Amino acid sequence: MTTPTQKTSASASPRPLDGITVISLEHAIAAPFCTRQLADMGARVIKIERPGGGDFARNYDERVNGLSSHFVWTNRSKESLTLNLKEAGAIDVMARLLETADVLVQNLAPGAAARLGLDFDQLHERYPRLIVCDISGYGEGGPYQDKKAYDLLIQSESGFLSVTGTPDDPSKAGCSIADIAAGMYAYSGILNALLLRHRTGEGSRLDVSMLESSVEWMGYPMYYAYDGAPPPVRAGASHATIYPYGPFPVGDGSVVMLGLQNEREWRIFCDRVLANAALADDPRFDTNSKRNENRAELRALIVDAFKAFDADHVAQTLETAGIANARVNDMAGVWDHTQLKARDRWRTVDSPAGPLPALLPPATNNRFDAQMTAVPGVGQHSDRILAELGFDDVAIAGLHQTGAV
Repeated sequence: MTTPTQKTSASASPRPLDGITVISLEHAIAAPFCTRQLADMGARVIKIERPGGGDFARNYDERVNGLSSHFVWTNRSKESLTLNLKEAGAIDVMARLLETADVLVQNLAPGAAARLGLDFDQLHERYPRLIVCDISGYGEGGPYQDKKAYDLLIQSESGFLSVTGTPDDPSKAGCSIADIAAGMYAYSGILNALLLRHRTGEGSRLDVSMLESSVEWMGYPMYYAYDGAPPPVRAGASHATIYPYGPFPVGDGSVVMLGLQNEREWRIFCDRVLANAALADDPRFDTNSKRNENRAELRALIVDAFKAFDADHVAQTLETAGIANARVNDMAGVWDHTQLKARDRWRTVDSPAGPLPALLPPATNNRFDAQMTAVPGVGQHSDRILAELGFDDVAIAGLHQTGAV
């Protein structure tokens, strides 16, 4: 793998969330992914971690120069403050933090925030402008409220596994899509809540469920199976209901991905790629529904046409014909992706393990640069934050001694 060309990130222009302070009682992926995006947009994110080990996602693996791949991905541009919220001294620190905070994000175990006095009902009277975002597996209320929820389990409950994989075996997504979905809705929900507060002057509460976030993403297969209709079949890397749309082997042993969306493209594909214009009107294949029903026969024809050529030739033929196509990249291929390099998408952030490459946020704005600063060590900013809150050296030492921080 070639390490991407890296630049540091700086912005002379104001960012949209400059001046917004976010306190996050977060672990794993959903909440950290949400707050990292808030940090990208300029928010000051103070990540509350357990004294000692911190966020348990720090220990998922050691693949990034000794750091966890999940943690590096979701925790740049944050400050780390360790607090043991079972200690009275830590509760005092939390109260001082919330006095000037704009947003509190938490994905603790169900009911834990309320037991600590950190649910919206208890906080709103004292901090009326505070926005509280609760992220959980199944949301508040209902029989699943207290059920443990991890990404794979939500992929299963939401129906994702039922339509993903091969006819013989369901497959999970290769990344944490349930966590990502919840993190994305929490992020956009917080932005909405900030806009609402600008109008009303008051904070509000967000209740973000991993299940509901994932089910929203399942809208197409759910409606496809509406009113008892058969659901989409598991079709591996191919589309379940549009054909040809998926991977096809070529003569050099590699695979090319292609996709057709309409009848115009089907006719062009037959004429200019398969060199068989008459195939477009073959009664087995003259509509998408028929192509989908007879995909085995059509696949054999496509594979036969491609077997004499290597991937470069097939890809170029598809490109010239205007047929959507792609290479099947592995992770090394993505790190080295020509398009990402050409668009200058890589920056450098610091970390406890030294400088690391980081991808710019996808929604580039021409008025400002995203905030992309260091991945923090556990409790790296504790003493500085405590001093900002008015604790002197003696008080800080006492908090350390009691295990509050």
